[in-house]
Amino acid sequence: MVKSPKKLKAIIVGAGPAGLTGAIAIAESIGSGEGILIVDEGIEAGGQLPKQTHKFFGHEGFFASVRGFEIGKRLVNKVNQLGVQIKLQTTVTGIYENGIVLYDRVNNIVEHYQADYILLATGATEKFLAFKNNTLPGVYGAGAVQTLMNQYKVLPGSSFLIVGAGNIGLIVAYQLIQAGAKVKAIVEASSKVGGYMVHANKVKRLGVPIYLNHTILEAIGHDRVEGAVIAQVNEKFQPIPGTEKEFVVDAICLAVGLQPNIELAAQTGAKIVYMPELGGYVPLRDENMKTTVDNVYIAGDLSSIEEATTAMIEGYIAGYNIAQKLSGKDLSEKINQMKSELAEFRKGPFSAKVRSGLEKFNIHFPAGGYREKVQESFGPKGKLRAIIECPQAIPCNPCETSCPSGAINVGGNINGIPEIDYEKCTGCGVCVMKCPGLAIFLVQEKEDYSIVGIPYELLPIPEKGQEVELLDRDGKVVGRGQIENVILNKRDKTHVVFLKVPTGMENVVRSFTLPKEDKEYVCRCEEITKEDIERVIDLGITDYEELRRVLRIGMGPCGGKTCRALTLQILSQKTGRAISDIELGMFRPPVIPTPFEAIVKYHEKKGVECDE
Repeated sequence: MVKSPKKLKAIIVGAGPAGLTGAIAIAESIGSGEGILIVDEGIEAGGQLPKQTHKFFGHEGFFASVRGFEIGKRLVNKVNQLGVQIKLQTTVTGIYENGIVLYDRVNNIVEHYQADYILLATGATEKFLAFKNNTLPGVYGAGAVQTLMNQYKVLPGSSFLIVGAGNIGLIVAYQLIQAGAKVKAIVEASSKVGGYMVHANKVKRLGVPIYLNHTILEAIGHDRVEGAVIAQVNEKFQPIPGTEKEFVVDAICLAVGLQPNIELAAQTGAKIVYMPELGGYVPLRDENMKTTVDNVYIAGDLSSIEEATTAMIEGYIAGYNIAQKLSGKDLSEKINQMKSELAEFRKGPFSAKVRSGLEKFNIHFPAGGYREKVQESFGPKGKLRAIIECPQAIPCNPCETSCPSGAINVGGNINGIPEIDYEKCTGCGVCVMKCPGLAIFLVQEKEDYSIVGIPYELLPIPEKGQEVELLDRDGKVVGRGQIENVILNKRDKTHVVFLKVPTGMENVVRSFTLPKEDKEYVCRCEEITKEDIERVIDLGITDYEELRRVLRIGMGPCGGKTCRALTLQILSQKTGRAISDIELGMFRPPVIPTPFEAIVKYHEKKGVECDE
């Protein structure tokens, strides 16, 4: 007997931002999550959101200044509250005329469903790049790096070359630095940075160079990545001989773009068209996110490669349209509200390609109407005040909405470049902690020095009075300064570090680094420095055996072969005694680390029982 397929009102493929908001819109509108199923291949709902540790742009209605993984949690909690079922680690293996087939990897079972409506929010796949040795272990896509680093807490390398200066490449570079890795460089084949300049500026002032008009030629290594070769490219993106540069790295991260996952959309019978402005091959759809198949809707990166905010809005538009058909309710007000939100976000220059692509679908979005001029005034000297260094029109306004004195405005359109009314600015620093691009600083000129407030999201957190090296916008050392104060933001971890800098440097200094400690190690096994030994000698301990008991010097795997003689030299220098007059100390067995297993095997061979 053939088992009948399970009946659903709606099935949503993809538990990313578009799929989750689509489910919320349907369930809220029809009054229940019953009969609505979300299917996702991942181990955690949220799509890419659980990997995103940076704050989002946009406005507060769509989680501006909230970190991506927190957004994912909020959306998933809302979906759960509405009673929508989520099946994780489950793949839609096919969409047929008589239903949808899923493969549940957890239970190793295939299931068959029929749904009145299908919302495809399948996202996108990373593009790859052809270069010599690109299959070496240590060559990763940016998504894989974020998954390992931010979901599994595994750093896939210690020294990276990033290929691609779009938002993803810039964000991953910054997150790698936060995790303690070294980013040697970012390589971009284009003549300009493709992502937001605020993201680029974040990594540049940490000392990461961005090589424009460059590409990767080769990964160096045998069993794993040990280096990389890059070269400059001409206007046809062909490498220019003689411009090669070599980097010593153990990981290469490719962030060279995304392409929509269209396979399931094609299986529904939806028309697929090539639209490079939208990311490549995409399903043809209307302004309500409906494909050429009447009961199939799409949202998110499947419809066009954009940001998570537009994906969420498209999810709502698709969800409300499906709910309207399921319930018979008039949801046009909510649909039009979301369309207005989408139009506002897409007015800026970063949406130009998407707008031109959608024009070919006869879907029109207005452009312009936002402030493009960067403020030239930095306010009155001597007053603690904010300085905004946000040079591009991007859809973002948390600085405006968070300012308690109403001193900041973006000019009426969310894409506008912000300006400050310095008569209202109190220098409170709220905007510094809220800015997703870390593009706002605090400045004050004093009589003998100046103060610069820096947004800070790294470890360790410096302490008041600590000496630091001052860095400019390109991460170059421009002098030495001191930590004047630290304001900790325990809620979302964007702190403000106030630097005491030389007069005249307040508009130059935009970052800092803690001076590197040049330690002289004597015992490398136990990491004991010359300073450690001298400090204990100064306490009155002048016998080698006593030093060993206090510091564990010479008790590592080498048994003191390297450090014993050095320690005796330090004892001689500090006490004035000849080395020949200082006791060598005991030489205890074993002379090399010996496994207990070897000892047990010896006794077993001899037939002797070992005491437990």
